Amino acid sequence: MKPVPTRNSAPSLTSTILAALLAVLATPAIAAEQRTLNNGNLVLEDIPPIPDEVVRDLNRYQNVRAASFQAWSADGQSLFVRTRFGDVGQLHQVRQPGGARAQLTFFDEPLGGIDRRPGSNHIAFTMDAGGSEFSQVFLRDPESGDSRMLTDGESRNRAVEWDRDGKHIAYGSTERNGRSNDIWIMAPERPQERRVLHRAETGSLWLPADFDASGTRLLMLEYVSVVNSRIALKDIDSGETRRLAGGDDQPSVNYPVGFDQSGEGFFFITDQGSDFARLAWAPLDDPDAMVLITADIPWNVEDVALSDDRRRAAFTVNAGGISELYLMDTGNRRYSKVDNLPTGVVGGMGFRPDGRALALTLNTARTPSDTFVLELQRNPTRHGGLQRWTYSEVGGLNTDDFVEPELIEFTSFDGLSVPAFYYRPPGDGPFPVVISIHGGPEGQARPTFSSTYQMWLEKLGAAVLVPNVRGSDGYGREYLQMDNGYLREDSVRDIGALLDWIETQPQLDAGRVAVFGGSYGGYMVLASAVHYSDRLKAGVDIVGISNFVTFLTNTQDYRRDLRRAEYGDERIPAMREHLERISPLNHVQRIRIPMFVVQGNNDPRVPVTEAEQLVRALRNNDQSVWYMNAMNEGHGYARKENRDVYQQATLMFLRRHLAR
Repeated sequence: MKPVPTRNSAPSLTSTILAALLAVLATPAIAAEQRTLNNGNLVLEDIPPIPDEVVRDLNRYQNVRAASFQAWSADGQSLFVRTRFGDVGQLHQVRQPGGARAQLTFFDEPLGGIDRRPGSNHIAFTMDAGGSEFSQVFLRDPESGDSRMLTDGESRNRAVEWDRDGKHIAYGSTERNGRSNDIWIMAPERPQERRVLHRAETGSLWLPADFDASGTRLLMLEYVSVVNSRIALKDIDSGETRRLAGGDDQPSVNYPVGFDQSGEGFFFITDQGSDFARLAWAPLDDPDAMVLITADIPWNVEDVALSDDRRRAAFTVNAGGISELYLMDTGNRRYSKVDNLPTGVVGGMGFRPDGRALALTLNTARTPSDTFVLELQRNPTRHGGLQRWTYSEVGGLNTDDFVEPELIEFTSFDGLSVPAFYYRPPGDGPFPVVISIHGGPEGQARPTFSSTYQMWLEKLGAAVLVPNVRGSDGYGREYLQMDNGYLREDSVRDIGALLDWIETQPQLDAGRVAVFGGSYGGYMVLASAVHYSDRLKAGVDIVGISNFVTFLTNTQDYRRDLRRAEYGDERIPAMREHLERISPLNHVQRIRIPMFVVQGNNDPRVPVTEAEQLVRALRNNDQSVWYMNAMNEGHGYARKENRDVYQQATLMFLRRHLAR
C-alpha cells in the first residue's frame, strides 16, 4: 500500500522500524477465519455461517431462469435457445411456441457464443473452463450429439462467423502468440489446417463480421476503444486489406453489419458526424459516399440483423435504456417501428431462413429474458403478431407484484443531468438505500428483470437506485467520454451528487445507504467509500479494480492496450502518477465502512490480486471485511451453486449494516 502523506509528516527511522515490527506482531490478530463450501471451490473468510432460514427465504428468488434466442433450425421449424436447468446455461431446442426445452448439451461449463452452420443443424459454439475466458471453438454434430474441439485448447477464441456455404469459419483468436487479437480461418473438417487470415499488428482487437456470397471477401471490425473502431475489407485469396470506415485522424465508432444483397455495398453502424451511432449504408468502391439511414432517430442504433437473402433488416434503438424495434426494406432502406412491443430490452435477433419471421430475446422489469417470434408480412416493413415461445420459470414468484423502476434525473456538481432508475418499495419509508453501480465503465444500467433488486426490495425493505453516471453508454459520444483519463473521479463525484439527492427525498433514509457494484462498478464502490465513508454504511465490491496500475500490469496481455485506451497508459509518468493518486488501495485509511469483497480466482480481466491486496490492506488497517473467492469462477459468478451463496451472504451483509 502506498501511504498518503500528511502535512508536515516526516517519519523517523525509529518510527518506521517500530511500525514494521507492529505490523508483523499484528498479523496473527488479523488472520481471517476461513472455510470452504461447494466441494472446496468457494472460499469464505470472516463470513458468518449462512442460517438455513436465509437459504429457504431466498430460494424462490434464486430459482429464476431465462431462455435467450440463439439460432433457428435449418428448416425454420424450431429454435435453439440457451437456458439453465442445472448449474450452468446449455443449448436447448424448442419445437413450438410454449413447447418443452429439449437439452442438447450437458457440459459442466456454461456455453458462450452459439452459431448454426448454414444448411445444417451443426452448431458451432465457444466454451471456456472455470471462467478463464480462454474459450475454445467446438462443433456439435446433430446426429450423434457429439461435440469436438476445433481450436488448440490454450488460446482465447471468439466471434465465430460462418461463410454462407457453411464450408469455413472465421473467428478471433490469440493462438499466434497469446497476445495479439488476430482473425483466423478454418474448414471445420480440417481444423489442423487453420491459419491466420489477418494479423493484428497493434494492440487493437480484430473480429470477423460477414462473408460475401462468394466466400472470397470478409468484412472485419478493428476495435481500438469504445469511441474508436474501424471497418476493413479482406480479400481472402490475395490477402489484400482495404479500410472502409474509421481512422486515426478523426476517431469514430464504426461497426460492420454485413454486405447488402448485391454484394457491392455494406451496412454499418457509425457515429461519424453525430453524437449518436446511426445505421448507414455505403458502396464498397466509394465508402465515403455513405448514406445515413437513421439520421432522424436521436438515439444509438445498437443491434442489426439481416435476413439470409439480404432483403430484410431489423434493428434496435436504445432510447434512454428502453429498446425500440424497427423493420427495414434493404432495397429502398425505408423502415418502420414495431408497435406495441412490451417495454423492455431486446437482445439477440435472427430471421427465420425464409425471412418471414424474426426471433428475438425480450427482457422486461417483470419477466426474465425469453424468446419471442414476430411474424412478418410480404412487405419487409410490415409485421403480424408477436408470439412467445419460451416461458421461463420465476421460482413461483408473482412477478405482477414486482416493482417497476422509475426513471429519475439528478444534477451533479457541474450542472450535468445524470439519469438513474429508482426502484421504490411499497410504503411511506424512510427506506434504506442500495446504490447499484454498473460496470464497464462503458456499460449502461437498463430497466431489465432483476430478481436481486426485487429480493432487496422485499427482504430488506430497501430502495434501489441504479445510476448511469458520466461515462455510461447510451447517451451519446460526449457523455461517454466525460470520465476518460484525468476525468475519472468526476464519475465518483456523480455518486456524491446522488447522495445529495437522497438527502432531499423524505421517503429515503440518507443515514442508511450502501453502495454495490461489480468490475468497474467495484472500483466505483471503493472510490465512493474513500470519498464518502461519512455518508455510507457499507460497500459490496465484486471483482473490482483496487489499483489501476497493478490492474493494468496484471490483466491479460490480449486486453491491456484496450483498457489503456479507457483508463490511461500507466507507462506515461504523469498518467501513472494520476492513476496511483485515484486508486482506492492507496487510500484505505479513508475507507471507514464495512466491506464485502467478492472475487473469482480465474478472473482474466480484474485478476484476483486486486482483491487480495485490498483485503490485506483493509485488515492491516483494522477495517471489517468479508471476503469470498470462488476457485472455479472468473469475472463474476456463472455457476448457480456459487451465485446462490454469494447472494445469500450479500443479503446478510446488507441486512446487518442497513438495519435501524
